[in-house]
Amino acid sequence: MSNTAFARADILLPKNENMEKWAVVACDQYTSEPEYWNETAKIVGESKSALKLILPEIYLEEEGVSERIEKIQKEMASYIESDTFTEYKNTLIYIERTQNDGKVRAGIVGAVDLEKYDYRKGSVSQVRATEATVVERIPPRMAVRRGAGLELPHIMILVDDPMKTVVEMVSASGDKELVYDFSLMQKGGSIRGWKLSDDLCEKVISALEALGDLDAFNKKYNLCEKFPLVYAMGDGNHSLATAKEFYEELKKNNPDKDLSNHPARYALCEIVNLHSEALEFEAIHRIVTNVDTDKLVGILTDELALSDEVSEQRIDIVIKGETVTKYVHKPVSKLAVGSLQIVLDRVLGEMGAKIDYIHGIEVVEKLSMAENSVGFVLQDMAKKDLFPTVICDGALPRKTFSMGHAWDKRYYVEARKIKE
Repeated sequence: MSNTAFARADILLPKNENMEKWAVVACDQYTSEPEYWNETAKIVGESKSALKLILPEIYLEEEGVSERIEKIQKEMASYIESDTFTEYKNTLIYIERTQNDGKVRAGIVGAVDLEKYDYRKGSVSQVRATEATVVERIPPRMAVRRGAGLELPHIMILVDDPMKTVVEMVSASGDKELVYDFSLMQKGGSIRGWKLSDDLCEKVISALEALGDLDAFNKKYNLCEKFPLVYAMGDGNHSLATAKEFYEELKKNNPDKDLSNHPARYALCEIVNLHSEALEFEAIHRIVTNVDTDKLVGILTDELALSDEVSEQRIDIVIKGETVTKYVHKPVSKLAVGSLQIVLDRVLGEMGAKIDYIHGIEVVEKLSMAENSVGFVLQDMAKKDLFPTVICDGALPRKTFSMGHAWDKRYYVEARKIKE
């Protein structure tokens, strides 16, 4: 068995479906914009689609979520039984995603070994969370996964490969077969995917093993670590954490069973080079609703010593579409997002308020127009700081950064069976 956490997988792709209706954006996007998901449902109509196999997070707190989950699981079983998919055995899929802005983001779809992943802060596993995992967000996802016959990934994992030895090596090789090429709905751009040959799959795994070489790792970061960080979460951390918890639950409930080759030991994902020119880190902003805005801003001002005097940590406060820039002079975290989040986590429950995490300043401005609402706009994080920070300090504050606009997120295309 390979020493690296990324592996080949048995990958499912729809046989004869309309792929433009099949592929939909990650379920954790547009969580405050029901009109987006309504339009997606309208586009899909009666066609078979990944939309019918996922639970958009916008519906998590609505009535009837249990019925939605049950319907999803039945739909999965129906798709499997009706021979919807072609299964590509023991392989990897190389993809090129042309984003809405015209930039091309390349990646490789395969499976990550959950035995080599630990999302807890302070983890020294090969695969680590880059942001704090909110364990309260796992149970509803577990409810979907427990009865699911399939998984569809919006998980994107980053490798720090400045010499471009993995993804770009595949891009330059002709040893692959085109398996799909189509446009994506709702500003998603377009996507192409190639099945890799056995030889090319082995070259990918070997290159990833080299990235995990301990001596090379310590030399790269000028460290003296005992365990290398090879894979850092980009998107979909809670989905991967759910897969991990489901696998651990399976082991606990079957102590006498050998689960070393069980499909639940792995989770389908895409790896992307941190150094891709198409990959841009953007801050994730906050919108707080159902709150006394003056009182909340007053608490933040007192506890973080907010003022107009410039400091390293900046927070833009947006009320009724109007933005006021403030600076933190009593930080409680190394990052402005951490200082803000620590205080919000402590006081919002007492105030009966609700928080949502927003991609795009214009969306924050729009949502801040509502009564008893306030937005917080944060600064972008330099992606070069990601691996060194996670190695030295552990996971960043939750919802610290996002990779691109909502419409640039992973769209569900590939699937994989997770039951024996």
